[in-house]
Amino acid sequence: MSNNDMSDQSLGDLAKRLSEQTSTLVRQELALARAEMQEKGKRFGLGGGLLGAGGLLGLYALGALVAGLILILIEIGVDGWLSALVVAAVLAAVAGGLALAGRKQVQEAGPPAPEQAIETTRQDVEHVKERARRP
Repeated sequence: MSNNDMSDQSLGDLAKRLSEQTSTLVRQELALARAEMQEKGKRFGLGGGLLGAGGLLGLYALGALVAGLILILIEIGVDGWLSALVVAAVLAAVAGGLALAGRKQVQEAGPPAPEQAIETTRQDVEHVKERARRP
């Protein structure tokens, strides 16, 4: 709409348009913030699940190490302890991999603020300020 068209409208009409456009803008920004927070929530959930799985397998690795040490003390030279140590080493490697993957997912999620929505809101405010300064 050109400036001439806007100057022909009454102040009431302009105020009504401003109110409608502001409401629409706020709804759109809230929708953007909600979508951004859902995405970050998914990443935090996945990262937390991977960290939990890594911790659980780490606990199993500790149990296997303990079983291996017990078998070493009971029967030195028997293959049973060697088996327990191999299982413990494999579980520990898997637990470490899961923990690193989970940590990476949590770091990629970033801070729990809707950054994109905040930035576009700042841009909208700057645009409105700029438009208000123009005669």
